[in-house]
Amino acid sequence: MEEFITASGLSALATAIGAIPAVILKNTTHQAKDMLLAFSAGMMMAASTFELIPESLTLGGYSAVIFGIFLGMFVLTMLEQNIPHEHIEQNHTRRRMEMNMIDRKALLVITAITLHNIPEGLSVGVSYNSGIEGLGFLIALAIGVQNAPEGFIVAFFLVQQGVRKTSAFVLAACTGLMEWIAAFLGFWLTSFASTLVPVGLAFAAGSMIYIVYKELIPESHGDGFALSATYSFTGGLLLMIAMTWFF
Repeated sequence: MEEFITASGLSALATAIGAIPAVILKNTTHQAKDMLLAFSAGMMMAASTFELIPESLTLGGYSAVIFGIFLGMFVLTMLEQNIPHEHIEQNHTRRRMEMNMIDRKALLVITAITLHNIPEGLSVGVSYNSGIEGLGFLIALAIGVQNAPEGFIVAFFLVQQGVRKTSAFVLAACTGLMEWIAAFLGFWLTSFASTLVPVGLAFAAGSMIYIVYKELIPESHGDGFALSATYSFTGGLLLMIAMTWFF
């Protein structure tokens, strides 16, 4: 339990750490951001396909995998379609906005990131309570790597829209706090009903696959650095495979 609290907390804290450069530096390279997003996408994809799905198959069979993956994707789809929000990449170039629209746009962006952090936190909690040695740490690491550029993007966007740097940092950090809360929820749910573990693992895989394909990969290809992002994705995937193989 102590390791779970520490690892899940550090994974969520990575959002705040990633926000620091956005409030300190005046400029940053799109290429670095895209490569880090793609790298974390590769790690998350490897964790889903080589860890979460095989373990779900072992514990619950193919039916649990099908149900869990589609449930994870369905939940994220419903959240995106029914809760008003706006993606960062849709607003990144709109730096000149009417002052009366800044608060609304900022709120929509924060809502979007928070929606993504909920299933990520659930993934960490379910993985740690699955009883599979080392799985929780790997998932927390993969998601933590993804959280750093996410925190940077949120804070950077808010600063560009005229939000005070201190407020931008706090708001970005709060999106990570929601992930930590969700991690405890996932841990508690699998403690309450152990039969949920195989479905929960597949749910985590489905959520991560959804985020990778729908959000991280398109965003990492949006600034003209698709080639370097592709190599970074492969590097992240191979690193996660190495970690699961050697550790």
